[in-house]
Amino acid sequence: MNLVPMNAILRHNAAVFGPDAAGLIDGDQVVSWAQLEVAANRRARLIQAQGIGPGDLVTFNLPNGLEFFETTFALWKLGATPNPISPKLPARELGAMLEAARPALFIGDGDSEGAPAGLRRLPRGVDTAGLSGQPLEEVVSAQWKAITSGGSTGRPKVIVDHRRAVFDVDAPTLGQPAGGVVLNPGPLYHNAPFLFSHEAMFVGATVVNMDRFDPEQALALIDAHRVQWVNFVPTMMARIWRLPEDVRSRYDVSSLQTVYHMASAMPVWLKEAWIDWLGAETIWELYGGTERLGSTIIRGDEWLQHKGSVGRAAGGCQVRVLNADGEPCAPRQVGEIFFLPREGAGRTYHYLGADSKRRSDGWESLGDIGWLDEDGFLYLADRRSDLILRGGANIYPAEVESTLDEHPDVASSIVVGLPDEDLGQRVHAIVQWRHGVTPHAAALQSFLLARLSRYKVPESFEWTTEDLRDDAGKARRGALREARLTLLQTADHMPDQVVDLRARPGARA
Repeated sequence: MNLVPMNAILRHNAAVFGPDAAGLIDGDQVVSWAQLEVAANRRARLIQAQGIGPGDLVTFNLPNGLEFFETTFALWKLGATPNPISPKLPARELGAMLEAARPALFIGDGDSEGAPAGLRRLPRGVDTAGLSGQPLEEVVSAQWKAITSGGSTGRPKVIVDHRRAVFDVDAPTLGQPAGGVVLNPGPLYHNAPFLFSHEAMFVGATVVNMDRFDPEQALALIDAHRVQWVNFVPTMMARIWRLPEDVRSRYDVSSLQTVYHMASAMPVWLKEAWIDWLGAETIWELYGGTERLGSTIIRGDEWLQHKGSVGRAAGGCQVRVLNADGEPCAPRQVGEIFFLPREGAGRTYHYLGADSKRRSDGWESLGDIGWLDEDGFLYLADRRSDLILRGGANIYPAEVESTLDEHPDVASSIVVGLPDEDLGQRVHAIVQWRHGVTPHAAALQSFLLARLSRYKVPESFEWTTEDLRDDAGKARRGALREARLTLLQTADHMPDQVVDLRARPGARA
C-alpha cells in the first residue's frame, strides 16, 4: 500500500512519471504534471483568499476543462471538499442545489433563486497568473467529494463521501492503467466521470478530456491518443454504434483494453454488438451508487453466460433482495435490492438535504428492484418509483425503453405511466427519432408487439427532437411524467405531437 494525499498527487506524479509527462489533454491543450501542480497551487491561493480552509464544502458549476481540474486539486490542497454541479442549471434549480449544499463558497456563474443569503461567490475564469505556484502547507480533506443528486425528484440532495482525501497509488481503480491513457467522455459533475477521471490521474494516467460527448470524436480521440480505458454510459455506446459502419471502421480502437459501462440499463442487443466488436473480455459493467453502499461487477464473457445480469457483489459488500414484508426473496423473485457496505452501515456517506432510508439492521437500498439467480448474479428490473402498474401487472420502463431503442430509427426513448380510467395506468412513450426520419406510431407499435408482451407495449407515443438523456445517460423520468400529468389536468389532452392508439382495434390487452 502506498497512500499519497490528494493534495500531493500532482507533485508525486511529476516525480514518478516526469515533470513534462502529460497529466491532462483537453482539446489542443496538453498540460504536464508540473504545470498542473503550479496551476492548482495558484488557484488554491485564490480560493484561500476567500476564507476557505479545512472542512469547508465548496460548490462550483464549472464546465469540463482545465479550470475544473485545477479547482478540485486546489480544494484538496486546502483541506476542503469539492461539490461539482451542472453549469447548465436554470436559476431556480441552481438555487435549490445551493440551498441543499449550503457551501462556504460558490465558484461559478449564473443566477440563482432561493440560494442561502450571504453566500460568498467567486466567478469562474479568474486569472491566477500573479499568484505563487509554490506548494502550500499540506492538509488532508476529511471528505474527498460531495456529489449532488436527486434532481429528477425536484428535491436535490448532496451525497458527502466519507473517504479521506488520500489514495493508494499502487491500487488502480477497476484496472485503470497506471501511467497509461484514459478517456473521459462524460460531464465531470456526475459521480462516475468525476471519480474515474480523478482516480486515473491519481495513478499517473493521462486523462483525455472531452468538453461534451460526440460519438465520432470519441473514436477519433481513442485512435489519436491510444486510449486504453474508458467509461461510457449505454446512451454513448448506442450513439457510437449507430454511426455508419464506414465511419466506425475509420478509427483504430485496438488500444482499448477496458470499456466499462454503468449509470443506466444496457439493452441486451447493444451489449452483444459491442462484445462482437471489441471482444467479451474488454466489456465490463458496474452497478452501484454514489453512496458507496456496494456494487456488482461483471465481465463480458461472464455476462454471456448470464445475459442481462449486472454481476455479483464486489469489493467485500453484501447484496440481497427483499420483498414488501422485508423478507428475503427466493431466487428469481423480484424485490427491492439492498446492500450492506464492507465498511459497515452508515460509514460510507451522509446526505445534505435528505434523510437516509437505512433499515434498522443497517441494510440500505438505492431504490432499485430486481432479482438474484441461483448463483448470486443480480438482475435489475427498474427503479421502484418508476414502476408502471397496469391492470394489476407490473411494467418496468427500462425494459420497454430497451426494446424501443433497438429500433434503427429511434435515437432515444423514455417510458412513463399516465392515468387510465380502466386499467389505472397506461404506458406512454416519449420517442426521440433519428434526424430526418418521419415518426410512424403504428409501425413502431408493431415492431414492439413482435418483441414484447402486448400489455407492455405503449398505447400512446409522443415525438420529440430534443435529447431525452444527458451525456451521462441520465433521464429525468419523474419530471417528464409530472409535466405530462399537468397538461392532462389543465388541458384534458396532450399536445399535437402525441399519437394515442387506444382507440385502435385490439389496442387493449
